[in-house]
Amino acid sequence: MTKTVLISGAGVAGLTLAYWLRRHGFRPTVVERAPALRDGGYKVDIRGAALEVARRTGILERARELRTDVRSGAVVDRTGKRVASMNGDTFGGREEHDAELLRGDLTRLLFDLTRDEVDYRFGDAIAALDGTSVTFESGRTETFDLIVGADGVHSRTRELAFGPESGFVHDMGHRVAICTVPNHLGLDREEVTYVSPGRTTLVYSTAGQSTAKAMFLFTEPAGIDESDPRRALREAYAGQGWEVPRLLDAVTEAPDLYYDRLAQVRMDSWSAGPVALLGDAAHCASPASGQGTSLALVGAYLLAGELAAAGGDHRAGFAAYESRMRQFAERNQRLGPANIKRMVLRSAGQVRMSMVMLAVLSRLPGRDRMMAAMMAPLHQAANAIDLPDYSALAQHP
Repeated sequence: MTKTVLISGAGVAGLTLAYWLRRHGFRPTVVERAPALRDGGYKVDIRGAALEVARRTGILERARELRTDVRSGAVVDRTGKRVASMNGDTFGGREEHDAELLRGDLTRLLFDLTRDEVDYRFGDAIAALDGTSVTFESGRTETFDLIVGADGVHSRTRELAFGPESGFVHDMGHRVAICTVPNHLGLDREEVTYVSPGRTTLVYSTAGQSTAKAMFLFTEPAGIDESDPRRALREAYAGQGWEVPRLLDAVTEAPDLYYDRLAQVRMDSWSAGPVALLGDAAHCASPASGQGTSLALVGAYLLAGELAAAGGDHRAGFAAYESRMRQFAERNQRLGPANIKRMVLRSAGQVRMSMVMLAVLSRLPGRDRMMAAMMAPLHQAANAIDLPDYSALAQHP
């Protein structure tokens, strides 16, 4: 049954799929546009059903050892006064068994599992598809039995196989920017958030990192030219309080700025012939959902397992994968629009009311229980799937 599978994208979804395809006797090749595995990055959460996938993949304990260990979170006003403070798990909406680590640490764990068994090609990408024939940007042409696009919300694979992204990528009306900044606040495994109308800024430090990460979430900046993300960010945040001006200066020098619209991907089908989509390429829930990493882990596990269960018949395997995954993905997608309304407040009145509520909540003796109740929809969605056991199909230990 050995089949060759080209995976586009060496992120969490692509790397997890490579591991499980190899376990089930397939021969995966991973192509990644970046010149090397992407290290560092922002913090991500593994929760719900994805914890069991991580356990079956053999990385859960190590992922917990690499935890960010963010111990506390606070909300401040424009003068820097702390309005509310909570422990890190409560602030981040994490349950006891959830694992939070840097994205780069997670991808490194997954890569190390298969680096000697999988053909990894960095610094290249798919340029054209003709059935199962793939032309790469390097000029090379090869034929694979199956092709999987795990190349993110702006998937080139999806564009080639399904059409322009305008038909599938739906703008949520907000922007996100993330980058590394100097830890001038002296944060020690802490997260600090500043909220103003239409603008949310947060800075956090994690275990083992001398620098900090800054994140900017804001309403679509009408009338601002976004061709230069650094300039767009500075214009969008002009006149903001707290440490925002200093953070914007740091953004100017940041080598790793990520700037994009918050968007979701919605498609009627995740496969076309020998091509299937996985993770954000198929069903991006947006960073506002908090579930992108978990969806990537679960989806990759299911896709490999269902292909194996179908004996390599991609039509049956792709259909079974989508049947198992679609409701889970759509339920987690619904978290995004609801969460962004709480993360980015529209008016000064909403900001004032939110600050008062947070100040009161942080002082109540039952605050952890109340916060847990507020986060219940997230954890219910994260667990809203039953994972099949494909271990009997494994061909490699």
